[in-house]
Amino acid sequence: MSRKLSKEQYEKTKSFRLKQWLDGTKDPFLDTVEMKPQEEFVEDPEKARQRSREKEQRLEKVYDLEHNAEMRIFQRIYRVFSVIFCVSLVLMLLIAVSNLPTLGAAERPVNNEVAGRYIEDGLEETGAVNIVTGMILDYRAFDTLGESHVLFIATCTVLILLRIDKKNSKDYMEANDRIHEPKNDIILQTVARILVPPIFIFGIYVILCGHLGPGGGFSGGAVIGAGLILYLNAFGFAKTERFFTEKIYKRMSFCALACYALAKSYSFYTGANHIESMIPLGTPGAILSSGLILILNICVGVVVAGTMYTFYAIFRKGGY
Repeated sequence: MSRKLSKEQYEKTKSFRLKQWLDGTKDPFLDTVEMKPQEEFVEDPEKARQRSREKEQRLEKVYDLEHNAEMRIFQRIYRVFSVIFCVSLVLMLLIAVSNLPTLGAAERPVNNEVAGRYIEDGLEETGAVNIVTGMILDYRAFDTLGESHVLFIATCTVLILLRIDKKNSKDYMEANDRIHEPKNDIILQTVARILVPPIFIFGIYVILCGHLGPGGGFSGGAVIGAGLILYLNAFGFAKTERFFTEKIYKRMSFCALACYALAKSYSFYTGANHIESMIPLGTPGAILSSGLILILNICVGVVVAGTMYTFYAIFRKGGY
């Protein structure tokens, strides 16, 4: 049974700091990294002249081949070894090319049992009609998890490097609150009102049907991210932040990555220990099928859509 903590004790815990970071109430990097303008370095003229004289004397001594025996020996050895290295490299490449199997031959390395396994047993083992999705989110799911983490970490890095200091620039932002907002372009806004809802619906369709046909989390997330960017350009940050803020992005990405990691951990554990999974594969061709692939597609789509929009917002404004 968990012990009840006082307010002071709770504020010292890691879970409280994580909640502050997710809520955006405290940035762990803001005001903790020393940032001050650097002064231009001006070298003392006398020291600069002395350093220049020493450099010239050193170069004259090193490249004086008439009196520098070590340099002459080094240059000869360098030329001999350069020729030996180039000849050896050319011979190695010629031998490697001459031993390659004939184009289209059955013994070529690409003609192994892996591709046949994906094609012949992919539907039965993954439940996904789309073999590519079954391969990416089942056979190679661990690699896809790493790619999603790379996207999230890249976004966090851009957030740290490019975000504006809201505390120090508050007065400037209040005085120029329309500097990053688009002009009220009636044509753009009308087009956005018509196109954005179908774009969102199409992106959701691509994500949900990724195991049945072409598509999936990456492509569907990119479609939704493009819809968010179009809405932002048409109506500005103020209206977009009514439903999508930095806090929402962090929570969505955190939940999606955690769900992905937990789902695949369960899959790896059951597979490695030959335990039958409790999650059924369903009927191939149905929307609710392919086991965990549908859930993983949704997680990847959430991360990709949020990352696309965040990159655009950061490069344009420096934050949400």
